[in-house]
Amino acid sequence: MTQYIFTTPTVTETPMGDGPLFSRYNINKGVSVLRINGIYSSYRYPAQTDIATATEFYLGGTKTVITQETADALTAQGYGEYITPA
Repeated sequence: MTQYIFTTPTVTETPMGDGPLFSRYNINKGVSVLRINGIYSSYRYPAQTDIATATEFYLGGTKTVITQETADALTAQGYGEYITPA
């Protein structure tokens, strides 16, 4: 059985503040991916109710080993660039 690694998407942010040094410092924040009703969606801050109803949940900033079937489903919904062979 072929396995893959799914790395959740990230966004780059700068810290809050007015100082000029804040704008020069970047932080990568993980974005969670949830599958609800067969549709994968990205959530910056998923609510507990969304997590509870999701059939699949990938916490932002993590890597997860997935199957070929899951890799195909994620790729079909636009997450193919985040999947690599295990």
